[in-house]
Amino acid sequence: MRRLRISAFTVLVAAAALAQTASDRQGVDVFRVGARIACKCGACSSTLASCNMLECGFGKPAKERIFKMQHAGMTDAAILDTFLKEYGQEIFRSEPNVYGRLVPYSILVLGAFFIVWLMRRYYRKPALAGAPAADSPELSRYRAQIEKDLSQLE
Repeated sequence: MRRLRISAFTVLVAAAALAQTASDRQGVDVFRVGARIACKCGACSSTLASCNMLECGFGKPAKERIFKMQHAGMTDAAILDTFLKEYGQEIFRSEPNVYGRLVPYSILVLGAFFIVWLMRRYYRKPALAGAPAADSPELSRYRAQIEKDLSQLE
């Protein structure tokens, strides 16, 4: 009897794990198309691929629709055209251009240079105000006076 309960429980857990909706079965293909479409739920400014809102009123049905369109044999361009005709041009998100890919790295490099500059400036020994240079005649005269005073002490 106990073995029957364990196997029935195992079957139920396996069925629950395998029972997925179209939005749960999204793969790389759905995210590839979803990255080009803006989410219109009103709560975020993300794309369909990056919308993390639970039970999104626009994102979840749109992802399911993309999934069905892809399995019907439509190309990515045809799916995008369908969404553009239905929702207008403001829903389209293009891929980042050269500047969009270059800006984050250039900011990292500039930040590294700024940190090095700050560290050098912070750890630099401050120059004494009004101190004579190491090879000046005035300093050698003071050293001679110090030597003379020290010799008189002994």
